[in-house]
Amino acid sequence: MNLKIILFVLLLNGTIFSQNKSIEQLNLIPWPQNIILNEGGFIINTDFKINISGHVNPRIFKASTNFLRRLDGRTGLFFKQGYITNVNEEPKAQLQINCNRAGQIGLYEDESYTIEITSNKINITSITDLGAIHALETLLQLLQNSNNQFYFPNSSISDQPVFKWRGLMIDVARHFQPVDVLKRNLDAMAAVKLNVFHWHLVDDQGWRIELKGRNKLTQLASDGLFYTQEQIKDVVKYADEKGILVVPEIDVPGHASAILTAYPEIGSKYKKSPKEQNNKTYSVERNAGIFTPTLDPSNPETYKVLKDIFDEVCPLFPGKYFHIGGDENEGKDWDANPVIQDFKKRNNLKSNHELQSYFTLKLVPILQKNDKIIVGWEEIMNEKMPKETIIHSWKGANEGSPAGKSLIDAVRNGYKTILSNGFYIDLMQSIKDHYESPIIPKDATLSKLERENILGGEATMWSELVSPLNIDSRIWPRTIVIAELFWSNPNDLDFKKMYKRVANVSNRLEELGITHIRNKEVILRNIANYTNYDALEKFSKICEPLKIYSRNKGGIEYQMYSPLTLFADACNVDAEEALQFNLLVNEYLSNKCPDKLKEITHFLNDWKKMHQELLQSSENAPLIKQLLPLSERLNILSNELLEIIENNKKYDNIVLNKMLNECNSKEYADVELAVYPGLKKIIESIN
Repeated sequence: MNLKIILFVLLLNGTIFSQNKSIEQLNLIPWPQNIILNEGGFIINTDFKINISGHVNPRIFKASTNFLRRLDGRTGLFFKQGYITNVNEEPKAQLQINCNRAGQIGLYEDESYTIEITSNKINITSITDLGAIHALETLLQLLQNSNNQFYFPNSSISDQPVFKWRGLMIDVARHFQPVDVLKRNLDAMAAVKLNVFHWHLVDDQGWRIELKGRNKLTQLASDGLFYTQEQIKDVVKYADEKGILVVPEIDVPGHASAILTAYPEIGSKYKKSPKEQNNKTYSVERNAGIFTPTLDPSNPETYKVLKDIFDEVCPLFPGKYFHIGGDENEGKDWDANPVIQDFKKRNNLKSNHELQSYFTLKLVPILQKNDKIIVGWEEIMNEKMPKETIIHSWKGANEGSPAGKSLIDAVRNGYKTILSNGFYIDLMQSIKDHYESPIIPKDATLSKLERENILGGEATMWSELVSPLNIDSRIWPRTIVIAELFWSNPNDLDFKKMYKRVANVSNRLEELGITHIRNKEVILRNIANYTNYDALEKFSKICEPLKIYSRNKGGIEYQMYSPLTLFADACNVDAEEALQFNLLVNEYLSNKCPDKLKEITHFLNDWKKMHQELLQSSENAPLIKQLLPLSERLNILSNELLEIIENNKKYDNIVLNKMLNECNSKEYADVELAVYPGLKKIIESIN
């Protein structure tokens, strides 16, 4: 057989690739525990089919069908197989999935899997169908293409999570999130192997659960925005199909404005007279922050109301865990109420923490009767709580840290724990900030059991500043990186490779309906009054929202009904052109390459042009005007730097640094210039 015939046969069989991939080129998140990449690959064609064998939960059929549809959507090949509904329907299929048994949704189920890819066969093997669902997500991330075909690289993968609890919390109390928002985010969670959805359903700003026995809660404290019991069951079922455990939260005894709007008689605010008793004591909170309304732990009626609530809510959630909150109770109403103070004395309770512990312990039998294990923020921790209790640490993990040491304290006292400190995604911190936040402190001296009792972590999406329009961009893509920490717990943090992998996976979330990319244009078009918004979009790529609660000063700048359709809502953390510019400046300063300096001046010229275009656009778009002072400051500094770089202009250090400091302003449009670090380094190098 001559060479031409050999090449033709090889091409026909799909075994020649324009480029063999290296492991470094793969965009897998979370990164698997073990992966070996081999030569060649499995070519995908229209005959691609899936077969399932073993003892499985029906969820694997839906997951496999969704995988097939997503793969067909990426390749456009019009697969002949449509739906997977039974075991051993296609015994000669190219993708064989074998599960030993049906998985149970929970923290201690086996989620491991292996993938073996050769040129003519793909095998997924797992103990449970939950592992197989994870394997299908990894397989989708493995998809590669040449100039004319799609393929999976020949490889061998074995994988399992490091941590049991890999969670995302969404607060729906402050800003209600419709069911479709929750479902698309459950899809995205499954794509990056998160397995716990913490549903924060109750807070000062709203009660979101339909209760038939206590319907005053939705009548008086929901603004008509709540989930029916059927909707809750639907979300729980949907999560189950994705391998995700739903953990509800009803936050008590603090954060109680909504509950007390319906049942003021169980509040702690002291009523001096019967007349005051009949006055409107509480109302649903419209601002953000920490408020005084607190349940009365001395009143037997409090526990009757809570028992009725838990007895009706618990059956809606088949999982073993129920979050009772317990955080940020300042006890001001307790301190001001002589009846409660007398109760403390009679029960030998020396502090408000002991009083809260008394309250929490009264909830234990109520939840145990409903077959629930209590989860709560670290304030619930006391020596009498059952050791199965899970302590949710939000203040910190490291011993001796200013934030606290609750995670270490919890495991040393025999409790299980999860960590959210470092993963508060509402703070608008960078991907790098989150990636550098270990769940287990590196210097912690812990026994094997204590380490095992650190169950994992949870990203928290508090919703003071999110709506259905912008919530996805506040969760993703940063939670992709957090998901890798929870699954892989990497030791070697390679940020350059990480950013590349995140970008790829982030784009692919769009096929699941996540709107973190597309909704930016919706907001920008509104700001531009549906005129040309090119300059506005360019400005958004170098600006980031204010961080660490500074956008909503004192919790009163934005009420729960304020617009979240402004420039800060369109801007994202890790603004893409700002990252490029700051990296470019670092590269230039390391070698003073003229080409790099030329690229820097290109940015500066672009920003000058951008400012002029924003000025022009603002004539018919009033919302742009609030951006102009910041854009103008960047324009002035850019012009000065160009004069210095290109024309050797003599400059005054004091004046130049004043221009720089003005570019660091946080006073306009609730955003900051993310290119400031690069500009600062340029000026320092000039000086």
